[in-house]
Amino acid sequence: MHRTLHSVPRTARLTLAACAVLLAGTAQAGEFYGQVGFPGAGIGYAQPVSDSVTLRADAISMGTRESDYDEEGITYKGKLKANRVAVFADWFPFGGVFRFTGGLASNKFDLTLDASGSGQQIDVGGTRYTLNAGDGLTMSIKYPRTMPYFGVGWGHQPNVSGLRISFDVGALIGKPKVSATGRGQLANPSAQADIDREVAEINDGIGKVSVLPQFSFSLGYSF
Repeated sequence: MHRTLHSVPRTARLTLAACAVLLAGTAQAGEFYGQVGFPGAGIGYAQPVSDSVTLRADAISMGTRESDYDEEGITYKGKLKANRVAVFADWFPFGGVFRFTGGLASNKFDLTLDASGSGQQIDVGGTRYTLNAGDGLTMSIKYPRTMPYFGVGWGHQPNVSGLRISFDVGALIGKPKVSATGRGQLANPSAQADIDREVAEINDGIGKVSVLPQFSFSLGYSF
């Protein structure tokens, strides 16, 4: 957990601390919790404000992950950065542990795909290129920095003290932006039409996903 906290941006930790201070002034005891899931691991604070509503704030980070990725005949070196700071309102309509959750998240969900390497053959928009040392193609997929959240969950309910277990499943809503940059021969104007077709193919797959799934398991303690 120590590594995870340091991977969360400083602004995220300050935001989380400020929310905890503001919410702690209400009458009911709050809950500090740690969580794991997607997009990573982090910490949070939940504060009941009535018998059926809890407000929460959390910060989660996956850090940076790298792996190979195949898309339309091209092998990319992929790099994913995933961080999220969010505030939520939990509504418990039936007085139990089940709830509906809405919120707003400040994110950094960026995927960078790079194809390079002398002698590698890649298919860009239907045209075959043999790469030289200075050639390459970088694809960038970025989700909006601010996205609404909708989901359901169990736990973080009011009027319960001690050790608490919670679970969340939902999605952030927002369409990613796809862009591409060529290097070497792929930076020539004659290659731009091929790159545009390649971007359109990415948009037909990843680029059309307007929801970003989220899920987490939490273990907390209410004083």
